[in-house]
Amino acid sequence: MNALWRRRGDILDYAVLGIVAAIVLVPVIWVVTAGFRTQISLLMGQFLFTPVLMNFVEVLFSKTSDYLINYRNSLFVGVASTALCVSAATLAAWSLDRMRWPRWVGHIFLGWALVFNMIPPIALASAWYTMERAVGLDNTFTGLILAHATLNLPMAVWLMGVFVRDVPQELVEAARIDGCNSPMLFRSVVLPIITPGLAATTVLCFVFSWNEFAVALNLTMKQTATVPVAIAKFAQDYEIQYTQMAASAALSILPALVLLLIGQRYIVKGLTAGAIK
Repeated sequence: MNALWRRRGDILDYAVLGIVAAIVLVPVIWVVTAGFRTQISLLMGQFLFTPVLMNFVEVLFSKTSDYLINYRNSLFVGVASTALCVSAATLAAWSLDRMRWPRWVGHIFLGWALVFNMIPPIALASAWYTMERAVGLDNTFTGLILAHATLNLPMAVWLMGVFVRDVPQELVEAARIDGCNSPMLFRSVVLPIITPGLAATTVLCFVFSWNEFAVALNLTMKQTATVPVAIAKFAQDYEIQYTQMAASAALSILPALVLLLIGQRYIVKGLTAGAIK
């Protein structure tokens, strides 16, 4: 009887997982397949269609398309903002956990980070645009990189704090006894231990920066626009280029998908570390 109930429980678990997977994957599959359709086939709702590559060719190689430039912009902004964000978050997490700060300082800092993370990015876009325009950073990569790093910093600090707290205090004390100063201790002892946290935080920060739309729309123009902004421009006043938009969206999945596949085990460990204490 117990074996029967366990088998039924397993079947139910698989059924729920299958439904959740379908909810997540079906829209993605629909977008990817729409990139291989003609506009007429898509609008007519034909289930069977002959795949074509003209949408991808138009997006990538047309003289009127800036998609490759937008792709380069997103990669540059994503890598730079992620490096800045993860570096600052790691140092902040180590400082809050191991330096001689009053306890209330850490609580206030982390509480403010949590509150800031709840603010919709679009609510900050106009203020950032005004400030960056005043100092000459509007329509620049520097301004967008700083904005994305700021948006992702609260999440990165919270994640890195979990891994920093896992560093054994005994190991730190032994390294200091052996003559390690603070920079050497952090570089040679702490960083190798928190590598899974660094990997998970790096992947998440890059994905969030890559997908960010509202702030990028307000802070960039044609020369500095990112991929999400470029995809939105296929919806014009008198025409919506559905199939080219779908092709662009399908191509935009690739960098984030590769990073998620590489770092998925680190992401799971990072997100669940606090729950298994």
